[in-house]
Amino acid sequence: MDDDASVRTATARLLRSLGFSAHAFASAQEFLSSPRLLETSCLIADVEMPGMSGLELQEYLIANGHNTPMIFITAFPEDRIRERAMEAGAIDFLSKPFDEPRLLECVERALAMRQDRPNDP
Repeated sequence: MDDDASVRTATARLLRSLGFSAHAFASAQEFLSSPRLLETSCLIADVEMPGMSGLELQEYLIANGHNTPMIFITAFPEDRIRERAMEAGAIDFLSKPFDEPRLLECVERALAMRQDRPNDP
């Protein structure tokens, strides 16, 4: 999920090329109103997006009982924001442009975590 179409498209394309099912969204609102909410095993979200930010999305999901593992990506890494995301349970907090092997490692950790706690509302 990224408001930058080039990042959104490239990330989804990379994940699909590795055999994952990937769906791209331009905003948190678009994701939340989609039928994908309950079937998402891992969420890669930009920190800064118009409307609801990635961190606000994380808070919303936690408050509503969704334990979807989240990987944050950002072009403007700030320690304060990183700490907040990680304390709330983020898998990782990657700076753009991110390293593809590191993103893949994060996705694999997220999917393993999801298998350990699959229950969502």
